[in-house]
Amino acid sequence: MQLKNSTRIAALGIVAAISLTGCAAGSDSGSTDGAVDCTPADGKVELSYTSWIPGIENVVAIWNEKNPDIQVTVQTGPNGNGGTYKNFFNQLSAGNAPDLGQIEYDALPNFRVQDGLTNLASCDIVADSQDQFIDWTWNQVSFGEEDAVYAIPQDTGPMAMYYRADLFEAAGIPVPTTWDEYAAAAAKIREQGGYITNFPQNDVNWFAGLVWQKDGSWFTNDGDAWDVTLTSPESEEVASYWQDLIAGDLVSKVPAWTDEWNNAYNTGSDWTWISAVWGANSISSGAPDTAGKWAVAPMPQWTAGEEKAGNWGGSSTAVLTGSEHPYEAAQFALWLNTDDEALTALNKEANLYPATKAGLDLPVLSEGVEFYANQKIYDVFADAANQTNADFTWGPTMTQTYADVADGFGKVLGGEGTLSDALATGQTKTIAALEAAAIPVNK
Repeated sequence: MQLKNSTRIAALGIVAAISLTGCAAGSDSGSTDGAVDCTPADGKVELSYTSWIPGIENVVAIWNEKNPDIQVTVQTGPNGNGGTYKNFFNQLSAGNAPDLGQIEYDALPNFRVQDGLTNLASCDIVADSQDQFIDWTWNQVSFGEEDAVYAIPQDTGPMAMYYRADLFEAAGIPVPTTWDEYAAAAAKIREQGGYITNFPQNDVNWFAGLVWQKDGSWFTNDGDAWDVTLTSPESEEVASYWQDLIAGDLVSKVPAWTDEWNNAYNTGSDWTWISAVWGANSISSGAPDTAGKWAVAPMPQWTAGEEKAGNWGGSSTAVLTGSEHPYEAAQFALWLNTDDEALTALNKEANLYPATKAGLDLPVLSEGVEFYANQKIYDVFADAANQTNADFTWGPTMTQTYADVADGFGKVLGGEGTLSDALATGQTKTIAALEAAAIPVNK
C-alpha cells in the first residue's frame, strides 16, 4: 500500500497538534492518554454498539450466537457527519455513550481532542493484533504513537466511478476516462433529460476525496503549527470544475442519502457516482430496479493516461470513554474486523473493504458481483487503493471544518456564491476553531 509512510507523517502531525490542546493525561478507564485497565470482567457482559453499516445487525448476530457471555446490542443511526457523531459527543457529555462506536479515520482526531476515546494499548489482545492490519490504517488509530491504540481499523475507501453501462451504451456516449470527457458527457446526458451525477451538500469528505486525487491537501503540520490549505490551487481547480457543472445545470442537487436521491439513481435520472468501494452497497440497496445495469471504472483523470485515485471514508471501531467493559469491547471489535466470517459478512452486507492484510485475500473479493453484471469490481478498487496519494493530512477539527464548508455548499446549490467562496469561509472558520482550541496555526 502506498499510504504507509506519508500517512504516518500525517498521523504524527495530528499528535503534535493534539499535544498542544492541553488535553490532560489520565489513568481512569476511558482516558484518551492513559491506557485503560484491561481486566476481563467476571460473569456475563452486555455491550452497546452504534454503527451505520447496512446489515450490521446480521453480522453482530453471528457474534452473539457464538459468545453467549458477551452480548452486543446494535444501535443504528445516520452516517457519522449525518448525525451520529453529534449524538456521540452529546452522549459522551452526558456520560451515557455506547460502549463501541463506528468512527471514520478523519473524525478520530476530533474525538481524541474531546477526550472521547479509550486507549486500548494495555489490552494484550489489541497490541498483539497490530501486524494483522495494513500499516497505514494502524497509524490512523494510533496516531503514530507508541503505547497508543484508540480504535480498531475496519475498512478503507478507495474511490472509482460507478456508471450505468446500459445508458451510456444506448446513448452512444463513451464512458469518460478524463474529467474533460466527464464534463462533455454531462452535457450530452443533460440533453437527454438526465444528469451525470448529483452534487451533495453535506458530503464534504467526498469533495475532499476529489481534491485528494488532484494531489491537493487541506492541512499540513511542521511539528510546531498547522497550515490550513482548503483554498490551495488544487482545491480551487476542483471547485472551479464542479462550479461550472452546477452553474450549467449539469448535475442534480437533491440531498444525498434521501429517498429522492435513491430514486434519481433507481429511475436512471442520475447516470454515475464517483464514490468509494463501500458505495457499491448504497447503489444496490437504493436502486434495486437497476440490478445488472451498473459497472465500475477508474475515476476520471485530470490528465489522460494518469492513474490516480482519491479516498473517501474508511472507518474504525472505537471503544468510547466510559465503557465499563473495555476488554470485552476490544474482543468484539477485533472479531468484527479480523475474523474471516465477520469480514465476509461485512462485505456481503455492505461491501466493506477490509483493513486487514489477510482480509484483502478473502475469496469474496475475487468474485464477480451479481448486481454489477458479475463484474469483479474489487479489482478496480484494489488498483485505486494503490493509486491513492497519502499526502493528504486530516486536521484535528474535521467535523467543524466539514460543517462550515457544507453550509457554503448549501448556499451554492441554492444559487448563492461559489464553491471557492465556501472553501474560503471554511478556511477562515477552521483557523478560528484551531486558535480557539489553543492549537498554533501558521498564517
